[in-house]
Amino acid sequence: MTVSSVERRRFRARGVVQGVGFRPFVHRLASAHRLGGFVLNDGEGVVIEAEGPGAELDAFAVDLVDAAPGLAHVDSLVAEVVAPCGEREFGIRASDGAAVAAAAAIPPDVATCDDCLRELFDPGDRRFRYPFLNCTQCGPRLTIVESVPYDRARTTMASFELCADCRREYEDPSNRRFHAEPVACPACGPQLSMPLADAVGVLRDGGILAVKGIGGYHLACDAENEGAVARLRARKHREEKPFALMSGDPAALCLVEPEERELLRSPARPIVLLRRLWGARVADSVAPGSPWLGVMLPYTPLHHLLWHDLGRPFVLTSGNLSDEPIAFDDHEARRRLAGVADAFLGNDRRIHRRCEDSVVRRGVVLRRSRGYAPSPLPLPVETPVPLVAAGAELKSTFCVARGGEAFLSAHLGDLDSEPSYRAFRNDLRLYLEMLAAEPAAIACDLHPEYLSTKWAHEQGLPLVEVQHHHAHAAACLAEHGEEGPALALVFDGTGYGTDGTLWGGELLRTDLASFERLAWLEPAPLPGGEAAVREPWRVAAMHLERAGLPVPWPEWEKVRAGLTVNAPLSSGMGRLFDAAAAVLGVRDRVSYEGQAAIELEQLAGFVEAEPWTWRFGGTTALVARVADELASGRPRAEIAAAFHETIAASAAAETYALADGCDTVVLSGGSFQNRRLAASTRSRLEAYGFRVLEHRLVPPNDGGVSYGQTAVAARRLACA
Repeated sequence: MTVSSVERRRFRARGVVQGVGFRPFVHRLASAHRLGGFVLNDGEGVVIEAEGPGAELDAFAVDLVDAAPGLAHVDSLVAEVVAPCGEREFGIRASDGAAVAAAAAIPPDVATCDDCLRELFDPGDRRFRYPFLNCTQCGPRLTIVESVPYDRARTTMASFELCADCRREYEDPSNRRFHAEPVACPACGPQLSMPLADAVGVLRDGGILAVKGIGGYHLACDAENEGAVARLRARKHREEKPFALMSGDPAALCLVEPEERELLRSPARPIVLLRRLWGARVADSVAPGSPWLGVMLPYTPLHHLLWHDLGRPFVLTSGNLSDEPIAFDDHEARRRLAGVADAFLGNDRRIHRRCEDSVVRRGVVLRRSRGYAPSPLPLPVETPVPLVAAGAELKSTFCVARGGEAFLSAHLGDLDSEPSYRAFRNDLRLYLEMLAAEPAAIACDLHPEYLSTKWAHEQGLPLVEVQHHHAHAAACLAEHGEEGPALALVFDGTGYGTDGTLWGGELLRTDLASFERLAWLEPAPLPGGEAAVREPWRVAAMHLERAGLPVPWPEWEKVRAGLTVNAPLSSGMGRLFDAAAAVLGVRDRVSYEGQAAIELEQLAGFVEAEPWTWRFGGTTALVARVADELASGRPRAEIAAAFHETIAASAAAETYALADGCDTVVLSGGSFQNRRLAASTRSRLEAYGFRVLEHRLVPPNDGGVSYGQTAVAARRLACA
């Protein structure tokens, strides 16, 4: 090789290129191409300087993208020619902490890989049964990183000094732990706060165990022990909302389709909603009356050990009281969970950011959190300034955006208490620090009583106010990379409208910048305001009285007297489902959001039924039809099925009637978590010739609102 044939190029890789084994990969790749130079992390991603023959550099550049590690995602690779310096060896240099941290992306926490799992159960391995083993392809990331560039010194592993054996692995290019920043072993890494055998004994004896995981504390108990599960419900103040399960053998509990198996085994390891098998050995109190179970595979070494040693499924639910954020600080967890847990299985690895478990159902993410956050979502329109979207009140998330990327936070819970509001502010601060972002604008909901809206108004920054259902529609458009125009059916429980009433059953014509409300459900009073959400019979009674039909609830006489005092108008689809559920005797009071609608969907099941004749909008007429069908003796399941089909058919027909040449329809809002409603509406729209967009990457519920606010704000700011 002559001197004249040698070139040197500086590459900058941006994207998810830190914490995913990218530097070791570059080192091996450069060695394979016989190149000299170096690779290092900085605040924007990865910097590579490589020197050698031009043809090898060309091939090297292609392989940097095409052969990148599975967890990596190279969004851009820019090269420039620099002067050769005669470097023949290739090395990994210390990260450039002086660089401005402006673009480096931190990957999500990743489930234990198969290689580490083999070590965990290999009696001959020095990490045999070590609860914190990991490598470049698995383990904690988001929850331990304090700042970028991503190096051990900037994580909560900094206090654990590598032993000689771990140091050798860390520095050996041929080892899969080469520059694995959280690397540890029993000699030098984190330790459990109590013997694992004692913790398993607590579960076997019917106790409740607080378990410190990757992103916070969970509460665990034996899923087969009815008494244990009932005690957990009582102590956690969670009356009926289903608990999640952890099991290494979901097929023993549920019907698992191939797509669901892939979701279960994906690196994100989410909770997957599965149809339970008849006779599955699970306590009734795990998911009272539900044909579905939320199941996840073990995703950390500690979880694998618990499953292995206990030998049966166990409940693993968020370490909190109902509707509070998950506890992640050790002292806070012991204080908040002292009256719930019988024992604490903690450890001395600090969690920097809380992160709940994600929840998915085949085809859609219902809660985007661990395993997905903080992977950036694309924006169809780049924001000209960094911005924060404050989100909604229920299923709270926030979103931080810069350029063409939106960083949707992990699930925070319901933002209606001081602990939740404090978690919102603290977690947002940590995200802004991680992204080195200084927001220049804030996007928020119109609802004046949302704590997120109040926070936005207190910041003293330019505000972009986004109507709730416009944000829902924009979120779905944005995740498909589209700006509109489109029609949007947005069905949910409540969203503050531009007219001051509560919306929730809309047909919009929309793009990212604006919307027009074309059709909506008939606004009806909510007797008692929020009380009507908790007691669906109130809404049913109001509709029945309006229709001149008998009201079977004796409490109605007292409640109706207050209609002139506290009865805000609502056109929410969720309230229409509530009313139908109450009339059919499914549920007249609820203990968690959406319970009546969920159980109405379960009653309908797969029963075939034709839709009734109904013009979209007339809620009282539809509730009256439900009551008439019930009085005629028709089976309740058939009525529930016909109710679903009627809404789907009428919504599709109304959309077709008002389309005016638009051929794309968006389905969004929490009501479209109802599989029957979504599937029937989609198929009927497609029969009319529409192209239908549904959520896949972000939740259709309020967990996706902040992303939609971001997309709207980016478009409006770009046009300003």
